[in-house]
Amino acid sequence: MGYDLTRFQGDVDEELICPICSGVLEEPLQAVACEHAFCRGCITEWLSRQPTCPVDRNPITNNNLRAVPRILRNLLSRLNITCENAMYGCTLVLKLDTLAAHIEECEHNPKRPLPCEKGCGFVIPKDEYKDHNCFRELRSLVHSQQQKMGELKNEINDQNLVINELKRELNLVKDFMRAMRVSNPAMRAIADQMERDEVTRWCNGLARARVTRWGGMISTPDDALQLMIKRALSESGCPPHILDDLMENCHERRWPRGLSSLETRQNNRRIYENYICRRVPGKQAVLVLQCDNTHMNEDVMVEPGLVMIFAHGIE
Repeated sequence: MGYDLTRFQGDVDEELICPICSGVLEEPLQAVACEHAFCRGCITEWLSRQPTCPVDRNPITNNNLRAVPRILRNLLSRLNITCENAMYGCTLVLKLDTLAAHIEECEHNPKRPLPCEKGCGFVIPKDEYKDHNCFRELRSLVHSQQQKMGELKNEINDQNLVINELKRELNLVKDFMRAMRVSNPAMRAIADQMERDEVTRWCNGLARARVTRWGGMISTPDDALQLMIKRALSESGCPPHILDDLMENCHERRWPRGLSSLETRQNNRRIYENYICRRVPGKQAVLVLQCDNTHMNEDVMVEPGLVMIFAHGIE
């Protein structure tokens, strides 16, 4: 809807009047063909009911509307208008193009946001300030947040059910593939490729890591440390068919000959910088996976990869 004519000082040119609401144009748009101008809100509502120009009834749609010419915008901006908060005591008369900025700051605006000075920190419309109750508002906020949390928990539970069902179906497919690979060479090749692809996807989802102190390596981790790393790998989505092998490979007794003793590791230390390492999430440990390190010699790599645990020195 346009601005009420009674708010303007002096005469207003007829070209600045919306033919739909008979008010002064507000956010005006113009029909391309006939050049009639209307308030944005007025013409949008009109066209939702009938796709014709309200003045000459020629067919138009929203796609046939454009901004009014600059000269029309300039004429509108120069009009003098009273503040819409005049009934609340504002006596200012200002140019139309400054009205919006003034309304936000007008001290007579009943909806001007005011910060609560009683301690709750809420911002309240001026006309609601006298009835504001911090305790009531905070209790309402807590209640609404609890409702949202409940809804989110239900949504998470629903998603977990879906995920678990998909995992169950995936495991059934894997079991079927493993059963088929025993008697069918072609199926064996497909199953092997699926497992390789699963490892690659998991690997690509892990962050790269850089070892800054290879001397901090723990080559003979105890059972408790191994269990902690195994749990972290499992939670990261490590494919079950390689998890046990990886954990076996976290101890030097399963490392390749180029890493099998402290002496050989010291002699081959320059090779370490060529490893592509992945971070075990949340732990001072890295994965050196075969799929990442096909460029390394077999005397410093094993399938499906190595787990290296450190006391410190992982970035």
